[in-house]
This record gives sequence, structure tokens and C-alpha cells, in this order.
Amino acid sequence: MTTEVRVPTLGESVTEATVATWFKKPGEAVAVDEMLCELETDKVTVEVPSPTAGTMGEIVAAEGETVGVNALLATIAEGAGAAAPAEAKASPAPAVAAPAADSAKSVDVMVPTLGESVTEATVSTWFKKVGDTVAQDEMLCELETDKVSVEVPAPAAGVLSEILAPEGATVDASAKLGVISGSAGAAAAAPVAAAAAAPAAATTGKDVANAPSAEKAMAEAGLTATQVTGTGRDGRIMKEDVQTALAAGTAKPAAPAPAQPVAAPRAPVPADDAAREERVKMTRLRQTIARRLKDAQNAAAILTTYNEVDMTEVMALRNTYKDQFEKKHGVRLGFMSFFTKACCHALKEVPEVNAEIDGTDILYKNFVHMGVAAGTPQGLVVPVIRDADAMSFAEIEKAISEKGKRARDGKLSMAEMQGGTFTISNGGVYGSLMSSPILNPPQSGILGMHKIQDRAMVINGEIKIRPMMYLALSYDHRIVDGKGAVTFLVRVKEALEDPRRLLMDL
Repeated sequence: MTTEVRVPTLGESVTEATVATWFKKPGEAVAVDEMLCELETDKVTVEVPSPTAGTMGEIVAAEGETVGVNALLATIAEGAGAAAPAEAKASPAPAVAAPAADSAKSVDVMVPTLGESVTEATVSTWFKKVGDTVAQDEMLCELETDKVSVEVPAPAAGVLSEILAPEGATVDASAKLGVISGSAGAAAAAPVAAAAAAPAAATTGKDVANAPSAEKAMAEAGLTATQVTGTGRDGRIMKEDVQTALAAGTAKPAAPAPAQPVAAPRAPVPADDAAREERVKMTRLRQTIARRLKDAQNAAAILTTYNEVDMTEVMALRNTYKDQFEKKHGVRLGFMSFFTKACCHALKEVPEVNAEIDGTDILYKNFVHMGVAAGTPQGLVVPVIRDADAMSFAEIEKAISEKGKRARDGKLSMAEMQGGTFTISNGGVYGSLMSSPILNPPQSGILGMHKIQDRAMVINGEIKIRPMMYLALSYDHRIVDGKGAVTFLVRVKEALEDPRRLLMDL
């Protein structure tokens, strides 16, 4: 006999919900009133208990799907067939012994190479759960380091039988993340993992664990379970319990270990304002960006000089040749190649802008590894175009396009963001009219580009409308004097206002 599991009544005016988490998988034994899954609506989180005892059958609505009231979620098989799995779950001894025959076929999932000088990472997301079948090279999880996100593929096909580093855990470069059981032992892996997890859950003193959404909310708010009163079954903490505790001010976030100096304690917030706030933990990448930018301000004597450039000639040249350029080279002709070429040209005349301080020495670079700052959903990254001074316009455009795409997709390697000698940051793509960029240590110079805006300019005694852009050069005054900085910016301006100078090396 089969029993249907359907979406319960969700509340007044609520007509649909999203399946957040399944606590059971097909084939697992379930008891009456045992939690099967969790639904999330616009207002509350709803737990769905099992209407009967039996064996979990088909899951019709997968995690992430939106379902309406009374929609079919899953089926449960009743009868004699359900007794054996239930008994097996109750007795841990056979389950623990099950993997012994296949232990030799297990494959460890290890932290991949993280890059030079990177010794640890944070597990940000697991794409698979214990018991899930995985194919070789299928993505298992994603790690976040100080600089990039690293995907971890499955080293072999099989079943993910164990997760040793849960989401949020910090692991070193040689840590084991999980275990994959080979195909021969795959069938036994899921029951073993479930049985092994049962004693751990019992130690919490609850029949079921806290809602996953609540665990995430507590982690983001810096709370522990003891600081929140659960209203779910058997004291289970729900997502709204965390929100209620924060709004009422009864739970104060646990103070994290001070990784960096804190300027001042946060002022008290009224309860009605706190209820409308959202606290999200900074990613490791964002923490690193914040730390490096502040370190740059603390270590270097940053000064910024400004100028403006008439973009008429560059725009005319681009409009004339852009179609032919794209047809021949397979990439669009943008403004970045002009700016990169102009900067490389100026750096030859003012080499201290392309140098760095090392103790009491100055390291002059007889090459240009150009950093091109790129905004991504995860934060600002600076991929490096190596030997940009030896590249053609087409080679520069191809490199910028390829690295920009990899940056947005989070696919940049550590090596691709190291070794830059100078940086260009284009705030104009976001509409910035003028700004003062911050140095990218240990570099001594960074050029800030801005939006092109038509302005009235006096040309040969006549007022004309010209497309103008403000340029900003931030530099380390410890190594670059004002004369050098101004000369550099003037040379960039001259090269852009008369691009023929680049061809003639003038």
C-alpha cells in the first residue's frame, strides 16, 4: 500500500512554497510523524511530517522546486516491506560493519592545490550530500580562499559516503574533505552514513536537528543554539526563531576572534530597526580585499594626481577600424587596449611608477605585467596580463576578454593574479566621473579611468563639445615624486589624444 505525502495548509493568503530540504531519501525507513522535509514560504518555514510508518518511496518535488497547496511531494510504501529497513536503522552494529568489505575501494577527496602562499581555505558550498551518486570530475564542493574560489571535482565515480569538512569549516592545504565509496560499495554507503549520523543527532538531546535554514541564519548572525529559543517540534530551532531573537534583542551575536582592529563598537539599534536588518558574514575574499586595501593605506604614502583626456581621436580611430579589427582578430576593439598601450609607453619614461620598494631597496621592473581590475559578484579581483608591453592591440584585447570572463566565472587561478607591476581600474563602466583609486601592493602606481562625458572645451579659441574623461593616478610618494607622477599622466594623455604617437614611440 502506498501513502501520498502532500503539501499541508500553508496559512492565510499563502498559496505556494519552496522545498528547502529533504531529510529522507528514497529507500529509507520512516516512522509516523518523523520529519520528511522542510518547506519555506514568504512568511514561515513549514515542516512536513510523515503521515504513516513505512519506507520512503519516490520524491516528486525536489529541493528548490516551488509547489502549491496540496501538491504531491512524495510517496511512502507501507506494509511488511517497511519493517526490515526500520529495524536495520534501529540497530547500528550491522550498519557500521557494512563498509568493511569495500573499504579498500574508497577514495579520499582532498583539498586541491590552492596556489602559492595560500595555506588554508573555507568550505563555502557542498553541491552533493552524503549518499548522493557522483560521476568522475563532477563538482563536489567549492572552497573559498583569500583570493579565489576553487572547485573540487570528484576524483572517482561512486557514492559520497562521508563529508568530513562541512560548509563553513576552515581546512588546510592537505586536509581531507570527504570520502567516495567505489561502485561496488556504493549501495551500502548511504545507509552506513545515515546510521553513523543517528548517534550524533541523539547527543543533541532532540529527536531532530535544527532547521538547516536556521543553522545558516545563526551562522550568519554569529549566534549559537543556546542563544535562541526553538519553537519547532521538540524544541527544534526554526529560521523565524533566529529572526525573533535578533529583533527582540534577547540574543547577542557571539564575538568573533578579532582578526583585525575594530574602529568602534556598533551603536545600539532600536528593536524595530534591527528587525529590518540583515546580517551576512563577509566572505574570505571580501575580508582579504578589506585587509589589503587598509594595509595599502597604512603602509604607502598614497597621493593622487588628476588630468583629463580628450577621447575624440581614440573614438574616431576605434569607429573607423572596429569592424575590420573584429573580423580579422575575432575580438572587439575596446578602449582598454589603448589605455594599456599608453601606460606601457609612459612607464618606459617614468620607470619608478613601475617599480616597488623592498626594504631599503627599489626594484625596477624592465617589463610590464599589467593588472586589470575587474568587478565580480564575489568582489574585486585583479587578473594580470603578463608582458603587456610586448603585446599587440589584438593580443591585449584577447587577454583582457578571456581573463575578464574567467574572473566573472570565478575560474581564475592564483598564478593569474600574481606578479603585477602596475594596475588599471576602470570605474567608468559603472558611471564614475572621478575617483581616487587605492594602490594594489606592492605596486607603486594605479591608473583610474572614468566615464566619457561630453563637455564644452576651448579648442583653438573656439568652444567645442568634446568627449572628455578624467584620469587619476594614485602613486606611492615614497618612491614616486610629484614630477614623475605628473609626467606619467601627461604622457598617457598625449598618447590617447594622438594615438599615432604610440606607433612612432614618441
